[in-house]
Amino acid sequence: MEMLYTLPPNNFCGMEDSKYENSKLVVFPVPFDSTAFYRPGSRNGPAAIIEASRNMEVYDIELQADPSRMGIHTLEYLEPCRGDVEETIRRVEDVEKQLLVDSKIPVILGGEHSVTAGALEAFDKGVDVLQIDAHADLRNEFEGSKYGHACVMRRVREKHNIVQVGIRSMSEEESEYVRKHDLNIHYGRKFNVDDVVSDLGKDIYISFDLDALDPSIMPAVGTPEPGGLLWDETLRLLKEVCEKKTVVGFDVVELCPIPGQIGSDFFASLLTYKIMGYIGKKRGWL
Repeated sequence: MEMLYTLPPNNFCGMEDSKYENSKLVVFPVPFDSTAFYRPGSRNGPAAIIEASRNMEVYDIELQADPSRMGIHTLEYLEPCRGDVEETIRRVEDVEKQLLVDSKIPVILGGEHSVTAGALEAFDKGVDVLQIDAHADLRNEFEGSKYGHACVMRRVREKHNIVQVGIRSMSEEESEYVRKHDLNIHYGRKFNVDDVVSDLGKDIYISFDLDALDPSIMPAVGTPEPGGLLWDETLRLLKEVCEKKTVVGFDVVELCPIPGQIGSDFFASLLTYKIMGYIGKKRGWL
């Protein structure tokens, strides 16, 4: 018997028809937070983002279009290896590689930021990385591991050029590394969008750590930092980057849901959807 009166499916946007073969974008949830060293809970981030997305309006006023019609498929949740961050990263890489073989735009929902290292291993060296984040994440090692979320961009930089935006916290070790390698860093809110765009190559991957945003609008992160980005300036940056460059994949990570406070969950889901829409507009899918 066909079920009647059912809720929307438990996938991104609650899509009734989200077949993999017909979808341009594929959402890839990774519920992992084993290297968190302050406030854990980002393993619950993917589920919170997906649940909030089921309650969004899918029509985008700015784009005057419904980006969900591009086709957005949601994969089953990755099973992480909670005691082995390197194995989890390898699993992320394996899935990401298959998505690229199938010509999909991969969209990772974290989970902690360490999962980005696995995603970028799947891409060729010619892909630049735009990291939007409060923290540099450039430590060589932290708490005995070179693969935790405090080291993720150090590992990514071994293969890819990175451009960092929103940074307002780093260790002395990281500061020395930045000076030595003359990295492209745009601190806090004091950045020019055109300068960020000019620092990037043609093909880019966006890694968006939600603690890049100010805690006044995004309190649900593990390590909040004052002085963060606000909504309008964030969208201006993302829109310009997506228009001027070719975004080949992105992630939204580090949502640490606060029980009873759904604002951050909804914010994260809408941010994810906006990036999807900007990508779709650039590629002529809307």
